[in-house]
Amino acid sequence: MAVEITWWGHATVTVRDSGVQVLTDPLFARRLAHLRRRRGAVPPQSAAVADVVLVSHLHADHLHPASLRRLAPGTTVVVPRGAIAAVPGLRRLRERLRLVEVGAGDSLPVRAGQGGEVTVRAVPAAHDGRRLPYGPQRTPALGYVVEGAAHTYFAGDTGLFDGMADAVGPVDVALLPVGGWGPFLGHGHLDAGRAARALADLAPSAAVPVHYGTYWPIGMDAVRPHEFHTPGEEFVRLAAQLAPGVTVHRLEHGESVTVTIGDGTGDGEGAGSGDGTRDPARHSGEAGKAGDIGGTGRESHG
Repeated sequence: MAVEITWWGHATVTVRDSGVQVLTDPLFARRLAHLRRRRGAVPPQSAAVADVVLVSHLHADHLHPASLRRLAPGTTVVVPRGAIAAVPGLRRLRERLRLVEVGAGDSLPVRAGQGGEVTVRAVPAAHDGRRLPYGPQRTPALGYVVEGAAHTYFAGDTGLFDGMADAVGPVDVALLPVGGWGPFLGHGHLDAGRAARALADLAPSAAVPVHYGTYWPIGMDAVRPHEFHTPGEEFVRLAAQLAPGVTVHRLEHGESVTVTIGDGTGDGEGAGSGDGTRDPARHSGEAGKAGDIGGTGRESHG
């Protein structure tokens, strides 16, 4: 049994498990407000094809209505409870997409067109989930665990918090943020060191670092550039010290790894290793393509 992980950049990841395609926090933009994409091309058409989309919280680099509009009509999009009321752009998508609000502890089954099925379970996150400047609503940020052949934890944005491992539960693969989009990380984030500590507590078989080395403020390329370039490699190094039993796959943008459940290793091309090396997988090289988004969405019921 295996799960395939493709990192498209920032917090945008495709998880393929049991025939189901799960897409996280889609962000298909070259520029977002004061941020520009400095590394990796905008994800290709294939990246927006999913059976379900998981949105972790309401910040604009995670819930991006323009990117959600690239999904096929009818696609199920799971958002934190209160998101529809808090985000005007999301309300305008209700006729096009199937929006499902959840809170920590909620689960819903997701079925693919070919009959595969996974369960998505929402878990808590330690992060400010507000959508500024739209009103005073406080919508808690979430992480998600995709339960199929593997249990894959997508943390979204989070800091360390007491009881994290108990709240997330047993996992085989952890997709952990290790950086950010600016020179300084605010409260409620993981840097490479804190992510390695979280990894030691979670104790999965394998991990993929995300949320680094993609977007950066315009005009600030020379300000603390190591915070952009090095978090992935630093996470590999620290994870080897704090969680030596976990295989870390450091992917480049658009690359995939297939993790075989049971040994935590990559299977064939695209496998990463504890030293941070990796080989191109089948999605590498697609990132420069353009075109309209195709595919069909699948309904799920919680």
